[in-house]
Amino acid sequence: MPTTKTLREGSTRKRAAILSAARELFLADGFDRSSVDAVAARAEVSKRTVYDYFGDKQTLLQAVVDSVGQSLITTIRRTLDDTLTDSTEAADLEDALVTFSMCIATDMLGSAEYATLQRLVRAESGNLPHRGYNSMADTPDEALAERFAAFAAAGLLDVPDPRLAADQFIALTFGVALDRLGSANAAEDTRVRPLVVEGVRTFLRAYRTT
Repeated sequence: MPTTKTLREGSTRKRAAILSAARELFLADGFDRSSVDAVAARAEVSKRTVYDYFGDKQTLLQAVVDSVGQSLITTIRRTLDDTLTDSTEAADLEDALVTFSMCIATDMLGSAEYATLQRLVRAESGNLPHRGYNSMADTPDEALAERFAAFAAAGLLDVPDPRLAADQFIALTFGVALDRLGSANAAEDTRVRPLVVEGVRTFLRAYRTT
């Protein structure tokens, strides 16, 4: 008889296979033209298994969007850990913030995962819980706010409201690029970097400790 651990690992593999199959079909054929039968066949599971895991096709679509969002959040957290570290010093703060921003603008905003998320949300908004559904929610902003709070504790920044500072940082960097260029994807547009650099400098003029 299989152990509990084996059953749990098998369930995880089946869930991942169903999500992968659904993602491929939703992107290729669209939500309406993708049947649960087709998802089950591609995932090599039964139709009943798909329903047991996700209940209905709309819930499956939301799960696909949420899984892509979680992947992007993982990228953001990894980038934060790699670029805005506890060892960051005052003299290196501008370079660190620019490096973080450019990594996000290439590794995340230029990724296939981000393109997938944007495409699914735009094309299938009527089948998601509400218009403008955002599987990432406020998580990236809050993660950045936590890092700014740590920098404030280290004496590098003066941020009475770390979440507000994070929102303003995003607006000054990625927001300006989106408004000016229609995209903040630095992998495709070399004009993103100068806007990001100036945004970082503007942010530091407001929040760097003196």
